[in-house]
Amino acid sequence: MGPADLEEIIGSLRHSGESSGEKDSPAVLIGPGDDAGVTLIGGSAIIETVDVITPVVNDPFTFGAVSANNSISDVYAMGGRPVTALAIAGFPLCDYEPVVLKEIIRGAVHTLDRAGARLVGGHSFDDLELKFGLSVTGIVDKDRILRMSGAAAGDVIVLSKPLGIGVLTTAFKRGRLSEEEMRPAIEWMLTLNDKASSLASAAGATACTDVTGFGLLGHAYNMVRGSAVDFVIESAAVPVLGLVPEMIGEGMVPGGTHRNLKYLQDKVVFSPGIGDEKKLLFSDPQTSGGLLFTISRDSIKNFEGASLFFSLIGRVEKGSGSVVVK
Repeated sequence: MGPADLEEIIGSLRHSGESSGEKDSPAVLIGPGDDAGVTLIGGSAIIETVDVITPVVNDPFTFGAVSANNSISDVYAMGGRPVTALAIAGFPLCDYEPVVLKEIIRGAVHTLDRAGARLVGGHSFDDLELKFGLSVTGIVDKDRILRMSGAAAGDVIVLSKPLGIGVLTTAFKRGRLSEEEMRPAIEWMLTLNDKASSLASAAGATACTDVTGFGLLGHAYNMVRGSAVDFVIESAAVPVLGLVPEMIGEGMVPGGTHRNLKYLQDKVVFSPGIGDEKKLLFSDPQTSGGLLFTISRDSIKNFEGASLFFSLIGRVEKGSGSVVVK
C-alpha cells in the first residue's frame, strides 16, 4: 500500500456519506489527506493527529521520547504547537515487565515537556508486539495553517533533517551498528521540529509536511500529486547521515523502503545517473524525520543566522504533479 492509503479510504467514505466528518461539521477546516485534521472550535483552530510506532532503539526511555517526538511532528507540520496528548500502547504482557512501559511513558513525558505539552491520559492493550505512540491535540493560528499542498512554481524546496534513519535503525537491529554509532541518528530523532515549523511559517511557506514513513520521495509526491507543479530534487544537495551509504551497500535496508520505491515507480522520474543507492535512500522511511517545505527564493533570508539545520534540496517548476530526481 502506498502513501496516504488510510487517508484515501477515510476520504472516500466521507464523500460517499458513510462517515460523519466534514459533511456534518462545517467547522472542519482540514480533513483527511493532510498531516493532521484541523477544526475550528469557538474561534480556535484545533489540530488533531495520531501516530504509533514499534521500537527503533533498545532503551525504553529513549524509545518513548522518540515515539512522542514522531507523533507531535504532524502538529509542527501544520504550523501549530502541541498542547495535550493521550498515550497509546500495545504491550506484550508475557514478554515485558510493567517497568518497561513506565520508562517508555516517562520518555514520552520528557519529550512533551520539552515541547510545552502535557500527557493527560491514555490506553494500553495486550499485543503480540510492543507499540507506542500518541494522539496529539495542538493549536494553530487559523490564518497561518501550513498545508501539504500549495507549492508554487519558482519556490525552493527545503529539508530540515538529514536522511537515513530507516537504514541505520535497521542496521542497529541486525547488530551491524553499535550504540555509539547510532547516537547521531538518535539525536536527530529526538530533535523537535518546533523551530523549523516556526521559521517555515514566518517565511510564508507555501506547502509543508514532515518526512516519516513514506520517505522523502513519498512525502514529496504527496505534496504535488494532482497539482500543476513538479518537484525537482537535486540528489547531491540532499543531506545524508554518516554510515548510511555503507549500510545500504551491505543490504541494511528496511522492507518499507522497497515498498515505497515500488509504489513510486510510475510517479517519480529518475535521471539516468541516479543509481539504486540513491533511489533506496530517498525512499527510506524516517522515524521523527524533518520538515519538508517550499518557500519563495527570497524568503530564504529568514533562515540566515538561525540556529537551525536546513538544506535547499531543489525547486518547484510548472508540471503535472510529478517528482523529478536529478
